[in-house]
Amino acid sequence: MDTNLSRLPIGERIRLVEDLWDSIACDQKALPLTEAQKAELDRRLDAYEADGNRGRPAGEAVDEIRRAL
Repeated sequence: MDTNLSRLPIGERIRLVEDLWDSIACDQKALPLTEAQKAELDRRLDAYEADGNRGRPAGEAVDEIRRAL
């Protein structure tokens, strides 16, 4: 690890990581999926469609998690 980076405040290092991650997210097409990844995504989509359970609103799930804490 670069010792200069470890000298930065944690908040600034987190911001740098977020900026780096955002730059990667903008270039998603630069990393094509492998055939195995495509097959897994297809399998999961088929399972989701076969299940018939469309889930619930995210707000409900978050509320339940907060009540459990």
